Amino acid sequence: MLILQRKAGESLVIGEDITIRVVSVDGTRVRLAISAPEDVPILRSELVTATAANRDSAMEESAPAELLDLLGGVLDHKTQPPEKPGGKED
Repeated sequence: MLILQRKAGESLVIGEDITIRVVSVDGTRVRLAISAPEDVPILRSELVTATAANRDSAMEESAPAELLDLLGGVLDHKTQPPEKPGGKED
């Protein structure tokens, strides 16, 4: 890993066609301007992590009966009338 120090207004170049410029520094926040070809994806790391986690959970296989059991508790709760105060029924 390369670690560089840059001040506001300074930039760095990656390869021949990617430029990252420090727009401003405000306390612990740094604003960056990134110039790259349209075919180069630029994503925040937390989005990459969330996408990978979502993909992994979607790939986990569950039997349809298991999914219905999970949904059954939610659906049963929604379709049953609410209990009256004190737990008494008419």
